Amino acid sequence: MSTEATFQRHVRALSEGIDAVMADYTPESVFFTPDGPLRGLAPIRAFLDAFLTASPPELLRAMTVVRLDVDGELAYVLWKAEPFMPIEADTFLVREGKILAQTFARHGAPPAPAGGPAASAGAA
Repeated sequence: MSTEATFQRHVRALSEGIDAVMADYTPESVFFTPDGPLRGLAPIRAFLDAFLTASPPELLRAMTVVRLDVDGELAYVLWKAEPFMPIEADTFLVREGKILAQTFARHGAPPAPAGGPAASAGAA
């Protein structure tokens, strides 16, 4: 599977739940976050599950890819989910249809829990 096809599958998986998202990673995957790297399935799952759980449904529906550049096994994506996340960036290293490494850069605060004060006010 190509890097771009893997990325597109990963984006679709976000609306399908944590098990679908995690199918794109391997036990050797590394996910670089603003708080440091996460190695292996359990820490990556915990991070992504917390993100998906905290994100109001409107955030996932608002996700838009601004730019996607793919070069071989590497993909760089610039995306947004306004008004929750004005601009974000991820980089993926993909091999044989699996994400071996991912970087994530956040601009601003993480999303508030669904139904929380920021979510009901329409801002994160």
